[in-house]
Amino acid sequence: MATPHILALCGSVRTGGFNKKLLDLAVAEARAQGAEVDAVDPKVLAQLPIYDQDVEAKGWPPLVKDLRDRLARANGLLIASPEYNSSIPGGLKNLIDWVSRPPERLFQEKWAGLMGATPGVFGTSRMQPHLRQVMASTGVHVLPAQVHLPRAMEAFNADGSFKDEARRKEVAALVSSLVSKLKG
Repeated sequence: MATPHILALCGSVRTGGFNKKLLDLAVAEARAQGAEVDAVDPKVLAQLPIYDQDVEAKGWPPLVKDLRDRLARANGLLIASPEYNSSIPGGLKNLIDWVSRPPERLFQEKWAGLMGATPGVFGTSRMQPHLRQVMASTGVHVLPAQVHLPRAMEAFNADGSFKDEARRKEVAALVSSLVSKLKG
């Protein structure tokens, strides 16, 4: 059985952001379950040029090429993202737009687990259907289960761990489902 290789993406560029904390816990869980995880620095989202076909025609920018290579090595994705105006943050959508470009269909047949944290009461429940639709359109199989973390400012201990054991188990179950799919 091959070792699962997961690319971890955070939709928030904010240092110390709730979604980065959530993703860090999921990454640690995936590694504990035997997966190799390549966690993309969230600041990359702010460094990517806005997708432009004229730029693409001149060749992939180095950062885009690197992300495409990293995605090509992965067979699964873990994505933690906030919601901006009830939808996908622009930086995350821009990353998806760049790495989904032909000729290779780099997202095709990969599995993804979606999570999101927000200070509000909806826990990214409005953004995740949009992200699910975009990922499905690129050929990704999105796990039916997802993690919504509302009131994120109350969810974490000072060390970044969850205050609530039920939340830890919820993330562990999502990761377990993803790792299981990737092992085949």
